[in-house]
Amino acid sequence: MRIQPIMIPDRPGDPSDDDLVTSLHAAYVAGFHEDAGPVLPLIRFRRDICSHSPAQRMEAWVLLDDDRVIGGYALRFPQLDNRHMGFVFPLVVDPAHRGRGLGSALFEHAVDRMRAQGRKLLLTETLVTGAGARFAKAHGMSVGLAEARRTLDLRKADWDALERMIPEVKGYTLERWIGPTTPELLPDLVTLLNGMNDAPRQGDLEDMTFSVDGVRAREESLPEVGRTCYTTIARRDSDGAPAGYTRVFLDADPSARWGEQADTAVLRGHRGHRLGLLLKLANLLWLREQEPHLERVITWNATSNGHMLAINEAMGFELFDEWNQWQLSL
Repeated sequence: MRIQPIMIPDRPGDPSDDDLVTSLHAAYVAGFHEDAGPVLPLIRFRRDICSHSPAQRMEAWVLLDDDRVIGGYALRFPQLDNRHMGFVFPLVVDPAHRGRGLGSALFEHAVDRMRAQGRKLLLTETLVTGAGARFAKAHGMSVGLAEARRTLDLRKADWDALERMIPEVKGYTLERWIGPTTPELLPDLVTLLNGMNDAPRQGDLEDMTFSVDGVRAREESLPEVGRTCYTTIARRDSDGAPAGYTRVFLDADPSARWGEQADTAVLRGHRGHRLGLLLKLANLLWLREQEPHLERVITWNATSNGHMLAINEAMGFELFDEWNQWQLSL
């Protein structure tokens, strides 16, 4: 048994590295429980564990038995903020090789890599119950944030009722686009993304820093990994200031069945007008018109975010599963 890094080539397509990533992805998929929600496809898995950006640096390691990948992990190291922390995802062992202490060996290796990078806080997330939660607790991790996923079944949604729920909001205009954000809109999107720092989080985390360069890199990667995005923002009529936004991501493949509701935020100074509800409803109705093949939309929320939970439940989102974000101080 040996743990070795997945070297990130200067030029994409190195076959040996790609084989390792593909095998690690297979181990990740093998560990999914039945009806676990949308599974991260290989093309996005490869980007997420092997792609650096201005905002983060990645490390990926595989556990080999002879030359066969039977597990591994990836570590994300923020570069613009929270430089005291690292986030491990995934950390997996092929189900056929579990119960032999291999997960513990990978975890200890990840902790050593954290210390080598001068990081002091390790984060990960698992379902509230099950093997992942037992593993995190056994390795000294504590719960930092409780989260839940909820889904809206688009095949059963009461669309007439949803249209009636759209609030009338005066003094603001909605603007929308499909796909990557264009260069002229990037500064507004950065302003809105920074508004997510008001969302519930663990106490040891700093505000996230979003930059034009970092957001541009992420936006430009969407077509490369077969993704698209539906974005709706609100602007104040009096001065054109961006006030709030919401986004739904999905695979561009017409066979896609899941949409993934991402952040919804309304900036301070623009709250109290029901803009959050307006944005989510308008974006969802538009998505349904454009992507009638979609079956479900899934979203994450901290369980303490009562305001957003109330909006989602009013729209018909139902509890899918519950997660914990775990932390370990080094």
